[in-house]
Amino acid sequence: MAGTVPVKVFNAQGQLVGPLELARVEKTDAEWRAQLTPEQFQIARGHGTERAFCGTLLDNKRHGVYTCICCGLPLFASNAKFESGTGWPSFFQPVADENVATRPDTSYGMRRVEILCARCDAHLGHVFPDGPAPTYQRHCVNSESLSFTDVDDLKAIADPAAG
Repeated sequence: MAGTVPVKVFNAQGQLVGPLELARVEKTDAEWRAQLTPEQFQIARGHGTERAFCGTLLDNKRHGVYTCICCGLPLFASNAKFESGTGWPSFFQPVADENVATRPDTSYGMRRVEILCARCDAHLGHVFPDGPAPTYQRHCVNSESLSFTDVDDLKAIADPAAG
């Protein structure tokens, strides 16, 4: 899996640029455990799910960008967030299609589409075809898989290569 992945990132002026080829982020479980809280590890690396209506970012109304808790890649913008009533942060689109990977998930006897960080394969949640216009998608994401950066601090995530 080593190599690079084409993704979009924010430049020093806070503008989304790319796609750029960034190195994939690969770490051992021990390295991930040292970086993440036990809850973050269980969800982002173990493909878990936090309890509905308990996530720290569910009611976040600030303007900014939601990034991968593992590698810092920008994933979702606050202007794509909406109240879905499901109990998890929901977005009608990612900040860039390149930044979110999908794969079929048939766990628990269900047919779903899992969403992952394209740079480090962190489990984010699932995408469903029941969201609002314009995409009619609902990216249902675990708060534990995300970090939030206020719009005024976007320069702080301009170089995710440090992840």
